[in-house]
Amino acid sequence: MSLEPTPLPADAEGTPPQPSAEPGGLDAGLFAPRRRQLVVGLVLTVTLVAFEAMAIAAIMPDVKDDLGGLGLYGWVFSGFFLGSLLGIVVAGQLADSRGLVLPYVVGLGLFTTGLLIGGGAVSMPVLVVGRVLQGFGAGAIPAIGYTAVGRGIPGPLRPKMFAVMSTAWVVPGLVGPSAALLVEHVLSWRAVFLVLVPLVLLAGVMTVPALATMGPPEGVDADDVEHRERRAAQALRLRQVVLLVVGVGAAFAAVSGVPGVVAATLVLFGVPLAVNALVHLLPAGTLRLDRGIPATVAVRGILTFGFFAADAYVPLAVVDGRGGSSWIAGAALTVSALTWTAGSWIQARSIDQVGPQRLDRIGFGALAVGIALMLGVALGLPVGLAVVAWAVSGFGIGIAYAPQAVTVLASAKPGEEGKASAAIQLSDAVGIALGTGVAGGVISIGDGRGWPVDHSVTWVFVLALGGALGGVLASGRIPERVPAQAT
Repeated sequence: MSLEPTPLPADAEGTPPQPSAEPGGLDAGLFAPRRRQLVVGLVLTVTLVAFEAMAIAAIMPDVKDDLGGLGLYGWVFSGFFLGSLLGIVVAGQLADSRGLVLPYVVGLGLFTTGLLIGGGAVSMPVLVVGRVLQGFGAGAIPAIGYTAVGRGIPGPLRPKMFAVMSTAWVVPGLVGPSAALLVEHVLSWRAVFLVLVPLVLLAGVMTVPALATMGPPEGVDADDVEHRERRAAQALRLRQVVLLVVGVGAAFAAVSGVPGVVAATLVLFGVPLAVNALVHLLPAGTLRLDRGIPATVAVRGILTFGFFAADAYVPLAVVDGRGGSSWIAGAALTVSALTWTAGSWIQARSIDQVGPQRLDRIGFGALAVGIALMLGVALGLPVGLAVVAWAVSGFGIGIAYAPQAVTVLASAKPGEEGKASAAIQLSDAVGIALGTGVAGGVISIGDGRGWPVDHSVTWVFVLALGGALGGVLASGRIPERVPAQAT
């Protein structure tokens, strides 16, 4: 699984970062002695978070064989991303009011606790609890990292720092699945969780002293009317995010093997709650695919839904569904990260000529082709074709992913870029959580009815294919060209 977050050097409400108060300008560059500890600590922390996020899908078939609980397979992924969504918002607000150390330490502590729980899990429900805690930390840590860049790195050096932090996601995407499988085969799947604990603690020891020099943003008056209004808006946003997570979680729980009456109650409670929260959190008209920012934000969620609904279950399809080697599944995930990167570079060079609408249609089309090939693998085509299939899908999301962020930022009114970025990140996270969660519900239903795994994953790929094809149509609602405001 490969996902590089859209950089947003702002708090949860999109407040622009404060200019660095650091004297001395740019001498010695990004790794000047006075900021080296911050840079290295942040990059190491983000790398470890990214590695864990990428590695789990590769080892999950073995985890499932050991712990059982196929019906909760999807919760291992959706629980992580729901926790991440909460972590992003909570950390951003704490950073604004309490400084960076507290939310960073809390996020790092919860991530470490999740690693320990995951490594010692005796059942699938225990593992899910650990993954939710990991997800909260995995959301909080990069959010604090981006805020730290805004407050501690001079403006001209920030693009380079964001490039370095982006690499911290790309490299684990390339080596994470293979490294996880190697650790799993040499030691055990539990070691994939536990081996990171000392490194996470080292990253914390390196980073906390640098963050301690950065307090809340300068010039903030707690009694200022504008500040109080912004804090009230942040509190409202946090409540809406909590309601969203509760609603989505209730809907997922409904398809996790609970009795029929309980399932119906959870659906009737959770779905309206989640939809109402989304209406308040996303730009007006997003769910109607209104042209411009609303449609583009919606298309991002459709894209991540379609890709991750399938991506999380590629190893299950290969290993349990078709009896293939886990190394084939790992190779599929690794090659997907490579082609995602290649697609990103191609779109960067062609977006001005081709336009975001056409790039997204091409990307969704490639994603649909890749998912269709995986559907063929589930139905009996050679298992090795999974590597080709997921390479095509990775290329598709690489082509389609970045143009949406570029379009949203270019379409935003001056001063509202942070708000627009926050909206597309929210849609991104919700799409992943829904994709992995709904697909996990299909797996759970199949497990409850005694379906073989290949039958269950067939329906998962049908679901994901529907999302990709829907994205081809929905892409027609986003702008044909990047608005002129873009630079």
